Amino acid sequence: MSIVRFIFLAFALIVLMACEKNNTLLSNPSKPLHIIYAVNYLGLHEWKDREQLHKVIGVDPVRTEWCAAFINHVLHEADIPGSESVSNVPLMARSFLTWGKSTDNPKLGDIVIFKRGNSGWQGHVAIYLDTVKLNNKTYYKILGGNQDDSVNISYYPKELLLASRKIKNAPG
Repeated sequence: MSIVRFIFLAFALIVLMACEKNNTLLSNPSKPLHIIYAVNYLGLHEWKDREQLHKVIGVDPVRTEWCAAFINHVLHEADIPGSESVSNVPLMARSFLTWGKSTDNPKLGDIVIFKRGNSGWQGHVAIYLDTVKLNNKTYYKILGGNQDDSVNISYYPKELLLASRKIKNAPG
């Protein structure tokens, strides 16, 4: 692992730990395991890390919209059924619209699905980290794949939210 990647991953862990009061994200075993797995992939880019991502998510990230493949992968790493458990098209972001349990108030680790593009089938799916206000507008801070062609933490406008879903049998 290069020193730049190590520094980036260390920084990402610090950012994630700051998502919650008392910095307990990584030290508390009750926190969502799929976030811990997702953090391992932060910084991977679909061109630069094409082969590695292809091995991880099972599709060519350059030729496929891969946000859902990434979320399904980290859920599987945490022994959580992915969207294929409810949909015959698990590589589509909107396959998560019927996954898990609906929630109106997303919490750390919930799955959020957003509108994208002009077609009814398009969307984006990621892991919810936090809600923030920027310039009097509400955004969701999310961790996901295929965000600017990489695995990263981004901000999506709340107004684009289609649904928030929590893991079935999750507390709360």
